[in-house]
Amino acid sequence: MKKVLITGASGGIGLETARQLASRNYQLTLVARNREKLTAAIKTLQGAGHNILVADLTSKEDLPKLATHLRTEKYDVLINNAGAGIYGKFAATPLEGQLSTMQLNMDALVTLSYAFLQNAQKGDTLINVASVLAHSSLPGGAVYAGTKSFVANFSESLWYEFKGKGVSVIGFNPGATNSDFHANAGGHASDFPKFVMSSVADVATELVTALKRKRKPRVVQGWKNRLMLFGFRFLNRKSAVAIMGKISPAM
Repeated sequence: MKKVLITGASGGIGLETARQLASRNYQLTLVARNREKLTAAIKTLQGAGHNILVADLTSKEDLPKLATHLRTEKYDVLINNAGAGIYGKFAATPLEGQLSTMQLNMDALVTLSYAFLQNAQKGDTLINVASVLAHSSLPGGAVYAGTKSFVANFSESLWYEFKGKGVSVIGFNPGATNSDFHANAGGHASDFPKFVMSSVADVATELVTALKRKRKPRVVQGWKNRLMLFGFRFLNRKSAVAIMGKISPAM
């Protein structure tokens, strides 16, 4: 039975991915900062032997503890799913929250990736959840988009470093998803056009498929998102950014 640790797993994409993997006989460890939500989440998983770890990945105490856990407890798969964003124009949004976003989306992800890869063996997999915005932009969400660009580039570089060792590294890039992310970021899922939205279940299904196939370093979720990025190739950068600005909730 393969063991998987998922961060940001008390809801949304993380929890739905855990449910789908549990139904395939994986053993899950769910990580998030809210114990009550984690306790409720683990009860929805099929099978036995699942665990929870309560950790705030922006905490100077919790993050090193989780990194130590990853180094000492063998996992076959790490899914760095935890992430946050803030909708708002850069100079009008408190800096503290934007720096916290950078800490969670980049610093914590790098720390946990490092701990996992120290002892990764042939057949193991690291999945870092980035975003379609990693390959476009988002006026009104500049820091979030910037952090996801980092995650995507970082993951693709690691893919090359580890492919010769039989360890897979995948940058998974979902598009706009109908989850509580938008409310937490200060917006609403309904702020986006319906035609660009994906369900949590659809996103998780593609993530699980990417884990099974392990074919490439970059996986863009959803045919609509793949089509959008393909179309951007035929536009100058000014036009592409303008399109993203027009559909941004903060603009």
